[in-house]
Amino acid sequence: YSVSILRSAFNEIIDRTEQRMREGIKQIPDGTYLFEDVMDDDGLGTVDIPIMVRIDVTGERIRFDFNGTAGQVPGNINVTLNATQASVAYCLKALLDPKIPNNQGVLEVCEIECPEGTLLNCAAPAPVAARANTSQRIIDVVIGALAEAMPDAVVGAANGANTTAVFSGTDPISKTEYLYLETLGGGFGGRNDRDGKDGVQVHITNTSNLPVEVIEMEYPLRVVRYELVEDSGGAGKYRGGLGLRRVIAPIGHDCTFNGAGERFGNEPWGVFGGRPGGTGRFIHTTNDGREAQLEFEPSGIVLKEGEMLTVETPGAGGYGKPSSRSPAAITKDHDSGKFSNAYIKRNYRN
Repeated sequence: YSVSILRSAFNEIIDRTEQRMREGIKQIPDGTYLFEDVMDDDGLGTVDIPIMVRIDVTGERIRFDFNGTAGQVPGNINVTLNATQASVAYCLKALLDPKIPNNQGVLEVCEIECPEGTLLNCAAPAPVAARANTSQRIIDVVIGALAEAMPDAVVGAANGANTTAVFSGTDPISKTEYLYLETLGGGFGGRNDRDGKDGVQVHITNTSNLPVEVIEMEYPLRVVRYELVEDSGGAGKYRGGLGLRRVIAPIGHDCTFNGAGERFGNEPWGVFGGRPGGTGRFIHTTNDGREAQLEFEPSGIVLKEGEMLTVETPGAGGYGKPSSRSPAAITKDHDSGKFSNAYIKRNYRN
């Protein structure tokens, strides 16, 4: 095919994508929709950092106004404008037309107002290394704002994090230095027709689970426990997904732990009466059995041989009132297998 035909085809794909997005926007009732949420902290002392959005819908036009969002912060959770645009575009695609291709046509429908120098449109030299967590919160606030308008499409707030655990040290046998880094999934929000998924990466994160066998073969570390965190999913007509718990101990040496978490201080909210999900935690257990809950962004924690570090990731919010949950709900596309009568009773509570 000639260059001109290829260019024409590419432009047609983009144009059709834009048109499909605009047709989707027409299905959103005209109106103004507001929502706000917070980031736990930036790791350098700034806490409960607000992210606010106002969404105006008129016909096939949609506008996102992030005025009222906090200014950029000293910690590394700032986001550049293109990442904010990508997060908003993701939300529109997920809510309106998940099967359309990713291209400029999606961005063409996103009118975004976001003042420079803020958390979501930072100016150099603002640090941005942990921007994935902030992008997750952008997605949460957009979904929260559109819940009223699109009740069948939205979900309860997911774990909203890219929970990071980093273990480093010197292998006592090979005498070589190692670094084990993993980002762990958590709960996905309850949906309009089924429970949220347990222990998964959500929205824009996509790292895979590292099996216990691989960790223990590659590193001088022992995985003491790996499981779902009971009751970390918010109750609802359809409950939120459960978070993960991984407990790790160094073997034959001391190591250093660094971590980063979000939704460790502020719960992932539910929708339409659904209860919030559980928050995440980092816990250091010493050899004499004492437990200490660490900061949300712990750094330089020394684990002595035999001590344990527990990573618990957040759950997710539920969908609908728990009192409207039926026995069929716990078996419909359930991701966690069997549940005890005690679990069922807890999740039926109003």
